[in-house]
Amino acid sequence: MNQSQLYNIPHITSLAAQYHVTPSKQFGQNYLISERAIHAILGAANLHKEDVVVEVGPGFGVLTFAVLPHVHQVQSFEIEKRLEPYWDEVCKNNNTLSVVWGNALKTVPQHLPEKGPYKVVANLPYQITSRILRLFLEAKTPPERMVVMVQKEVAERICATPGNMSVLATAVQYFGVPKIISKVPRTAFWPEPKVDSAVLAITGIEQKDSKERDAFFRIVKAGFASKRKQLWHNLVSGLHVSPEQVKKCLEEVTGNTKIRAQELGVEDWKRLIGLLDIQ
Repeated sequence: MNQSQLYNIPHITSLAAQYHVTPSKQFGQNYLISERAIHAILGAANLHKEDVVVEVGPGFGVLTFAVLPHVHQVQSFEIEKRLEPYWDEVCKNNNTLSVVWGNALKTVPQHLPEKGPYKVVANLPYQITSRILRLFLEAKTPPERMVVMVQKEVAERICATPGNMSVLATAVQYFGVPKIISKVPRTAFWPEPKVDSAVLAITGIEQKDSKERDAFFRIVKAGFASKRKQLWHNLVSGLHVSPEQVKKCLEEVTGNTKIRAQELGVEDWKRLIGLLDIQ
C-alpha cells in the first residue's frame, strides 16, 4: 500500500466506490487526508518498536499504515464490514496487524491486552468519542497513553480548568492529564465535516481502585446534576446529606459555600469525598 495515496481525495473516492462504502454520518466516517495531522499524532504518541497500539476506526488505514513501521503490533477495531476484503488483503502481508470487526464499544472490552502496556492511537468517530474515552480509561487494563483525534470543542472541554469544568473534563482529568497537541481544520478530512478537530493526548493514565472510582463519580454526577444550582444544593439532593454538613465541607475545601460544580478541580472533589465520607 502506498500510504501517500491515502491523502488523495480521488484515490479515497475510488476506494469507497470499489468497496461500496458511502461515508456514514451515523458512524462518523470522515477520512483523514492530512499528512501534517498524521505527523502530529505520531509525535505525540511517542512510539517505540516494542509498543502495542490499539486503534478505533481505521477506515482505509491512513493512520494505521503510518503507525505500523514504528511498533510491535497494531490492533484495529472497525465497524464497516464492507471493508473486510480490503483489510484481509492487507493483513495477509503484515503479521503485525490484526483487525477486529464490529462495534468498538462492544468489542474493545473483549480484546484489550491483558498483560503489558499499550497505547491508543486513533482518529475517533465523533459520535462515540466520550464513550470510547471512558471505556479505555475505566478499563481493567487502561492504556499508558492515548493520542486521539476529536472535535476541537470536545478537546477544549476536556482540557478545561476550574471555572469551566464539566463531567467530561472532570472524568478525564481524574484518570490522566489531557493536552491539546494541535488544532486540525475541517479541510483535513473527506468528506469535510462541519467542525474543526484537534489532536488530544492523555498521559499519566492511572488505574483506579473500583471503590474509589465509584465514590468519585457518585459525588461528581450529583454535583453536576443541575448547572443552574449551587453545588451544595445538588449534593444535598443527590447524596442525601444535610445542608449544614455540605456547606461546612465546601467552606473547608474551597472557602466558598456558594460555589458551583464547574469551579472545582479533581483534587477538590477528592477532598470532598473524604470529608463527606462518600462510599
